[in-house]
Amino acid sequence: MKAFALTGIAPEVIRELKLGKPRTLELQSTHNVVTLATVNPGSPVFMTSVDMEDLIAGDSGIMVDVLSVSITMKRMMEFTQGYHYEERERMSARIKVKCAASASVKSVTHEGLVHPVEVEVVRSSCYHAG
Repeated sequence: MKAFALTGIAPEVIRELKLGKPRTLELQSTHNVVTLATVNPGSPVFMTSVDMEDLIAGDSGIMVDVLSVSITMKRMMEFTQGYHYEERERMSARIKVKCAASASVKSVTHEGLVHPVEVEVVRSSCYHAG
């Protein structure tokens, strides 16, 4: 299955999502915001704690179902020495997701910083002996 990938997600966040409850995350990494700009609610997305530059076949993560996505600009003011200030804008993305399954990467496609990271994933199977 092909899916867009969100990388560098904190392992604690992935562990919490594995508990099955929907969670809203705010992401500010440029590559993750670019990826989320192409994602719609209902889309499956792969999430991993592995950094984008290190993502290779065999890395593990989770598949999540996207419940909602919003991308916004935030204004920030930085003051220096009390006399000067600089106004900056930062783009961030909020995404509400629910874990669907564990998965591992089969292949990675990444064409550069302004293109989303796309992966071919295999859902992990877990069997319990009874």
